[in-house]
Amino acid sequence: MAEKKNLNFGLILTVYLLGIFMGALDTGIVTPARTVIQDALGVDAKAGIWMITIYTLAYASSIPVMGKLADRMGRRTIYLLSITLFGVGSLFCGLSQNMDSFAALLIARCVQAVGGGGIMPVATAEFGTTFPAEKRGMALGLVGGVYGVANIIGASVGSAVLDIFGVDNWKFIFFVNVPIALFIIIAGFIALPNTKDKATSKIDGLGIGVLVVMVLCIMYGLKNIDFFDFINTLTSTNVYPFLIAFCFLLPLFIFIEHRAEDPVMNLGYFKNKRILITLTISIITGIILMGLVFVPQLCENVMKVKSGNGGYFVIILGVFAGLGAPLSGKMTDHRGPKFVLSLGFLASIAGSLFLIFVTMPHPSWITVVVSLTLIGLGIGFTMGAPLNYMMLWEVDLKESNSALATLSLVRSLGTVIAPAIMVGFIAHAATGVQGDLLKLMPTEINVPKLPYATELTATMKSQNIKGVPDLTSMQTIKIDMSSSKDSDVDIPDSILKDLQDSDVTTVTSSVKEMAKYMFEQMSPDIIKKIDDGVDQGIDGINTGIAKMDKSIAKMQSAENGMTKGINGMNTAIGKQGTAIAKMNKARAGMASGYKGIESGIAAQNTMSSQLSGVYTYISKNPATPGPGAPASFYTQLPDSMKAQLSPAVIGILQKTYSLQQLQGIINGFDDNVKTLTAKADKLKTSMTKMDKSIASLTQVRNKLITKRNALVTSRAKIASGISGIQKGKTEAKESLREMNVMKAAIPGAFKTAEKNYLKAIDAKSPKIEKTFQDTLNNGFRQIYTMVGIASVAGLLLLMLYRRKKEV
Repeated sequence: MAEKKNLNFGLILTVYLLGIFMGALDTGIVTPARTVIQDALGVDAKAGIWMITIYTLAYASSIPVMGKLADRMGRRTIYLLSITLFGVGSLFCGLSQNMDSFAALLIARCVQAVGGGGIMPVATAEFGTTFPAEKRGMALGLVGGVYGVANIIGASVGSAVLDIFGVDNWKFIFFVNVPIALFIIIAGFIALPNTKDKATSKIDGLGIGVLVVMVLCIMYGLKNIDFFDFINTLTSTNVYPFLIAFCFLLPLFIFIEHRAEDPVMNLGYFKNKRILITLTISIITGIILMGLVFVPQLCENVMKVKSGNGGYFVIILGVFAGLGAPLSGKMTDHRGPKFVLSLGFLASIAGSLFLIFVTMPHPSWITVVVSLTLIGLGIGFTMGAPLNYMMLWEVDLKESNSALATLSLVRSLGTVIAPAIMVGFIAHAATGVQGDLLKLMPTEINVPKLPYATELTATMKSQNIKGVPDLTSMQTIKIDMSSSKDSDVDIPDSILKDLQDSDVTTVTSSVKEMAKYMFEQMSPDIIKKIDDGVDQGIDGINTGIAKMDKSIAKMQSAENGMTKGINGMNTAIGKQGTAIAKMNKARAGMASGYKGIESGIAAQNTMSSQLSGVYTYISKNPATPGPGAPASFYTQLPDSMKAQLSPAVIGILQKTYSLQQLQGIINGFDDNVKTLTAKADKLKTSMTKMDKSIASLTQVRNKLITKRNALVTSRAKIASGISGIQKGKTEAKESLREMNVMKAAIPGAFKTAEKNYLKAIDAKSPKIEKTFQDTLNNGFRQIYTMVGIASVAGLLLLMLYRRKKEV
């Protein structure tokens, strides 16, 4: 090995730090391209996640192996082998796009990860043992700073590469590593010393194999635990078989390591209280480091910026982590790692508290920068130099590589456990945010009033048409999305995922997209219900019109029959009137004859009476015979009697001279009276019969007239009914037209309703964003509470740490 004085420490630092940066960067660089890659290679999300999972597992399992090999084969040899594996793996990761093979990508990612696992522990060991004491702290601090910054900005770099080369050329996120790897290999052969252990003991191959399987089992098992559904996931086949395997292999590994000449992992580390504290603090720093993964999303949420732009805030974090790391190295050289770690934990606690109690409720550039500055300094002070110092203090120089590899491996436990819990916080909050957002949604959709809805609803009710909905009630549609019983609409997972993956700037559009989908799914059924109702109304009206036509035809037929009946009755009534008139005329003649007979009888009786009176007078006062011819009875009467006699009687008396003659005349009058009386009686009988006939015919005629009048009234009613039905038919045809107009207007009304509903959501956008922001902040609050608690735990552990010896 070259003498230390001849080493170019600046070039060595550059070569190692460049490798660390490249390896750490690739832990996150694939993240933004995952969905692009899995879609391009035709695999689903469940398979696609393996491009990240397999890298994590292979990386963690290779760390202790590479560290141990570096002790035996030399740091330069293993480091450059690791860089070569990383570069070759990166090359074939990119070529897998040309091969269109997901299997090739996974194999290449394994190769890449195995190489990555040998970079960090070898570089750290080199800085901690080869560099002069005055430069060692700075070098180890830079290791932590570069590693932390690369981890933080990995996803942002991946996004930038995709932006530059396009999503169709995702292979370049891997190809960018190839020239860097070539440079490191060439520079490494020139500048790096090949520090190694000269021991000749047999390599612990069996221990290496068991350790790799153990690491794979514990990492994979822990990675799949959902700490918010602990029992269910613990009993999952993706968890418990691997944890059981780890528990089974652990005593076997301990047995193997006790018998190995040169164990891959020194079990004495776990008997040393100071090393146990160091390793436990290493787990804590892994947890704190993983809190940084959520900084971009947190800043996007509190500052209301689009997803992806949170990477700009990471620059602040990276700058102060980068400044804090070398500063922590210098401070470690002068004040010791315990002091620096304490400052780092205090800075993390202060940053977490400031983030929770100031930045979240009062977001601004100032509060964000302050919190990120504190957290960045906390990371810079806790990553790298202090823990590496503490570990190297407790081990022999020849075990430095494997010791620092163990430190890196244990830190990986923290980086695996923490995201599983932290992601659960965000997922739990995201589950809540969906419900909270849905409660804000308007529960009614305003549908423009359909034309003629009021009139047609009244018409349908008045005509008793069954099955037609109340068209006026369709002006509002209930759509309470906050209830699981809201509807039978199944929202696609893609839309729910978009809502869950929303940021504060896109949550309103995601909610609108879901509302639009629900509306579009519900609308056909509602429109069909209205259409069916309208069609039923149309059918009812058409049926009514057909019935009206039949009724009109029947009524017109009845009206025609009535008209004929009325005409016949009028003819009969006319004839009866004529007959009655003739009978009345005949009767009048009879009455006149009867009256004449009565007058004749009266005259005969009067003359008979007067003559009888004269007869009596003459009989009592006979005339004295005188000279000449006998005088007439008239002359024999006193003047007073003469005055009472009718001219006819006077005429008779003037010609009558004997009582016998007078008696004969009186008898004649009496006979005439009897004859006339007989005629009068006969005529009176005929008149009575005639009166009865006239009365009977008149009664018949009056009844016929009554019937005729009733029929005329009925005909008038029928005519009025026909007119009413025809009017109803006209109105029904108008209703039919209105129905068709309304039916044609339904799709447009629902389009307008959809716009109205989306406008209502837009109006609630500030409240939606605030609710989303506050609810998601609960998840971030829990994450950074966990970071703060982990930092407090680190401080408490440091109180128990007492250094055994000074370097």
